[in-house]
Amino acid sequence: MAAPDHLASSLFSVFLRLHRLMNRRMADHGASLARTKLLLFLDRRGPARAADIAEFFDNAPRTVTEAIDGLERDGLVVRTADARDRRVKQVSITDEGRRVIGETEPLRQDLIEGVFGVLSADERARMGDMLGRMAKALDAQEATPAG
Repeated sequence: MAAPDHLASSLFSVFLRLHRLMNRRMADHGASLARTKLLLFLDRRGPARAADIAEFFDNAPRTVTEAIDGLERDGLVVRTADARDRRVKQVSITDEGRRVIGETEPLRQDLIEGVFGVLSADERARMGDMLGRMAKALDAQEATPAG
């Protein structure tokens, strides 16, 4: 039986390798994984404040602001005043942003399918269950004060 430390290292290693390969493959096609992830977030969740985006991706607000600036400059997102609080800006994906997702998402999906495709449907279901239980354990750890 594998030790939890070894499993954690293996899981982290697979994640990092998948992330790096996805970044390289997208860069080979003139795309960026970071930009694609942000566009997908906005496409799936709808308009969001920069602070909400920073929290979701666990990024510094300045990092997210710079990313949004670049996407806005390229016409992929737009900032609009929040209807409830005009001091707050909502970031929304544009039609051009959706077009870019249409080009980059197949690259991401092909790589994911190539990696997870080595698992049977039953193995993927079991893995999904295991990851779900691990996520709940992390939730409990996060809710417990350190010390």
